[in-house]
Order: sequence, then C-alpha cells, then structure tokens
Amino acid sequence: MDVDVNYKFLDIGEKITLVLLHGWGQNIEMMEPIASRFQNKYNTLIIDLPGFGKSSEPPFAWGVYEYTTLVKELIDELKIQNVILIGHSFGGRIALVYASEYSVKKLVCLASPYCKEITKLPLKNRIYKRAKKIKCLSWLAKIMQNKVGSTDYKNASEIMRGVLVKTVNTDLSDYAKKITSPTLLIWGSMDEAVPVKRAYELEKLIKDSGVIVYEGATHYAYLERINEVVLVLENFFSH
Repeated sequence: MDVDVNYKFLDIGEKITLVLLHGWGQNIEMMEPIASRFQNKYNTLIIDLPGFGKSSEPPFAWGVYEYTTLVKELIDELKIQNVILIGHSFGGRIALVYASEYSVKKLVCLASPYCKEITKLPLKNRIYKRAKKIKCLSWLAKIMQNKVGSTDYKNASEIMRGVLVKTVNTDLSDYAKKITSPTLLIWGSMDEAVPVKRAYELEKLIKDSGVIVYEGATHYAYLERINEVVLVLENFFSH
C-alpha cells in the first residue's frame, strides 16, 4: 500500500511473534511496556499505524479493513508466520478484523471497541448538526465547527478525521463471530471510552474467549496494571 510505515521488529529467532497495535493518537511507545516484558521469549513487532507516530498518513481516509490489509502486508513482508496479536482500542479494532480473516495463534484485545457507541449528543452538537443541514444557518455551523466533537476529532488532520469517522461507525460484530483463535479480553471497570459491557458482549460473539476486568482501572488498564497483565498474558500464551 502507498504509505511509509515505521515499525520496530525484534527477531530473536523464536517461532512465535507478538504483533502489537496501539490505540488512536498513540504510537510504538505505548505498546513498549508489554513488548519489553516478552522480548526475551518471543519475537516482537510493534507498528506505528499510518497517521500516527513516524508513519505517514494513508493516502485517503482508510477504514478498519485497509488498516488490516496494511498489517497483513507488513507481516508477510517480514515473513512472520506464527502470530499472537495484541491490540489496544483502535488497534484492537484492527486486531478483531485481522483475526477474523487471517491465521492467528491467539488474540488479545485491550479495551477494544467493536460497535458504534450511541450516546445522546450535547445540545451544542445537536445545534451544529441541524445548522449544517440548513443553508441559511451555514454561518452558524462554521462558527461552531471547532467547538463540537471529540478532542481526537478536532486534533486530527482532514484525512485522519475521515479515518476516525469511518472507524467509529463500523460495526465489527460479524467479524467477531468469525474468530476461532483463543481470545483474551482485558478491560478496566472505569473505562469511559469503551464501557466494560462491551467486553462481555464480545465474549458472547467470539467462540473461545474470556474476560478479565481490573477494578478501578480506566481505558489504559493494561498500563495501569502492567505487572498483573503481564502475568496473565504469560499464562495465556503458554497454554
């Protein structure tokens, strides 16, 4: 694909490679705490997903499937065969699609959304959406454009805004149903970005899956409870 990808691949000659995919607005460094704990046991590949870190933006607004194709092409180029896939949030979306389409020994989803989160829009958002549809109120829409929307959306370039919109509006339920790899779903009970109920919904969709919830942890439970998470992963990987 027409994009420059920055990645860190540590090949220690093992048969299994951990492939780690970061969340929205993040980069390789966010997955280093996990990779570094396993770099003496497994090969590790961490990717700056296109549009983040040192990787270039995609040439157009990609959806989850294009990102999945990019990951697959890189894995093939590096001749990686036995993959354990670990994805956080946005990277978890990609991991879900990848595991449904390609061979994965095991899958770990860290606070990974899989469906559109339907919430009641604040008043200013509802006014903005209405103003956009009425020509005589276009002036109001322009004024409000930078006053609504998520921080992620406002901080993104035009292409990456398109990526975000496509991503959050894609339902991955059918992909999840196709996954046959053993899957571990790790969440924080206080996750406000992806509520913990999504973990249990995914557990019902993915045949061979289980949920671990860390009480009091947030969307970054895997970092907040890194020692506990590593112990769980070690056990999961070895069975």
